[in-house]
Amino acid sequence: MRKSRLINSIMLVLILILTGCTSGNKEETKPTDGNTLTSDWKDIEANASGTKVNFYLWGGDEGINRYIDEWVAPRLKEQFGVELKRYPMDATEFINKLMTEKKANKTSGEMDVLWVNGENFKTAKQQELLLGPFTEKLPNFQQFVDTESDDIKYDFGFPIEGYEAPWGKVQFVFAYDSSKIANPPKSIDELQEWVRDNPGKFTYPAPPDFTGSAFVRHVLHEKSENYSAYLNDFDESLIENESKQVWNVLNEMKPFLWREGKSYPQSISQLEQLYKNGEVWMTMGYDEANASNLIKSGEFPETTKTFILDKGTLANTHFLAIPYNAPNANGALVLINYLLSPEAQLKKMELEYWGEMMSLSVDKLSDEYKKVMESIDRGRATLSQEELSSHRAPEIGADYVQWLERGWIENVAKK
Repeated sequence: MRKSRLINSIMLVLILILTGCTSGNKEETKPTDGNTLTSDWKDIEANASGTKVNFYLWGGDEGINRYIDEWVAPRLKEQFGVELKRYPMDATEFINKLMTEKKANKTSGEMDVLWVNGENFKTAKQQELLLGPFTEKLPNFQQFVDTESDDIKYDFGFPIEGYEAPWGKVQFVFAYDSSKIANPPKSIDELQEWVRDNPGKFTYPAPPDFTGSAFVRHVLHEKSENYSAYLNDFDESLIENESKQVWNVLNEMKPFLWREGKSYPQSISQLEQLYKNGEVWMTMGYDEANASNLIKSGEFPETTKTFILDKGTLANTHFLAIPYNAPNANGALVLINYLLSPEAQLKKMELEYWGEMMSLSVDKLSDEYKKVMESIDRGRATLSQEELSSHRAPEIGADYVQWLERGWIENVAKK
């Protein structure tokens, strides 16, 4: 009798332990449903409710950080029951992290949504680091995005095929202090002349920094005799030949740069700090409203203005993607869909947070949303949308970008 009771007690304990383990596993895996991409949207929203989504993105802009933390996060929680946690990290870092996890066969990671584009997206897609085509699941993508536009179908010339969703559109501009510069240069040639006449007052971030890499591409854009060829498949003979002019321009500038070109800022944040301190008189970046934003916050002098080159400046779309091992794919889809809503996109345009152009098609917006958009003040230093649009230059393929970044190190940095 005692033996039987002992066995029953042991069996009961084992059942309780196994039940607890099973219940725990169920709770952990609830967000990550293997059939997420085949589920109905109502089921995706239901499965996302009560979960936490981890958003990994560049954290170098306080306005963007506040937009996520103060505006998006509380609304995501209130409307969908999804808690949002922002993790600041450079794209190259989380792509490397994903590659390590892939090699280790880690089927459940920590990252749910990634802010990527260009070469980082290409690497992630080619290495099978992404969840899979998901944009067709997003109601706001289907309703408000121009799905046939090339800048939605291709990322730096690489086919997207639904593996990332467009979050915003930006255009490269140069910012300058108008109290020190009366007539800013309108071409790379004029910039070279200005740099020689004003030694130490100009520099650019060292590639492969995103901004510095783009500055190098602007030199290529102006000096190339066949820039449209860079929108096609990679041709090393083409870039080898035309890059010689690029290295010549940059090396001729070098002795007249800040610190005589012996060192470069490592990021856009460092370049902006040099501008704030008055050490350089120009800065630059992929955000046409950034200068207005920083004037408003008191970080840039009120005499700051922006300019673009006569031949044009680079413009691109940036995107959101989901890792292959996202622990909460349902929550990731709900977050991305909300970030593509007219409400969130219009708020992102306001200088209070970001000020960048939306990724949605204006033609697809209601009259009410169009009126809201027209009423947004993008700031005193922001050029008109008409001027920006008429000077948009396309991005080249990601292979060319990487080739130029490596070439800059060998042909400029080490010279």
